[in-house]
Amino acid sequence: MGTWIAIAIGMFVLGTIMALKPSVVDMRLDKLRMTARRLELNPKVVACPDWVRGRNNEFGKGMIGQYSLIMDDMKFPETHYQVVDGVLKFENAQAQGSDVNSQSSSIDESHSTSKQRIAQRLQGEPLNLPPSMAPLVKGVYLKANSLVVFWQDGSYVQPATNPNFKIQQIEPELSALKSTMQSWAQKLVSKDG
Repeated sequence: MGTWIAIAIGMFVLGTIMALKPSVVDMRLDKLRMTARRLELNPKVVACPDWVRGRNNEFGKGMIGQYSLIMDDMKFPETHYQVVDGVLKFENAQAQGSDVNSQSSSIDESHSTSKQRIAQRLQGEPLNLPPSMAPLVKGVYLKANSLVVFWQDGSYVQPATNPNFKIQQIEPELSALKSTMQSWAQKLVSKDG
């Protein structure tokens, strides 16, 4: 009888320990985000913005990965881009105010038009990302000195959505993402000034 009680207690303890162990997908996601941090891509999980297609391909639904590259020596106009058929589609993120005086209005319009021209430089820009990553990118956002990519990083590490996933791919593919973000930033500032 004592043997059965010892076995039951052992099974209970083993079950509790096994329940605390993270799943394979969670470990992959942790590896992805830790590598992104090391590459200075600043990963976060945020509520999906209203202009980004999130869960079930609906705007603003669910949570999404936000990877941002901060560039202290650059300034960007606040802008966002949808990803449509593998290319960036420009959308103005700033609403135009209607109650400004006429003198400052012409200055603001000129400044706004200049910023809009700069932001439109990425219009139609291809993603140029690895095939396992490109369909998961949903939007790009520019603000101040950062360039942000919204993508479904959780789907990247899941066997159902990325059956060819290999741990060794993480760093080269995140490096490709960072290089693409840097080239977009250079394209935005190259004709400026």
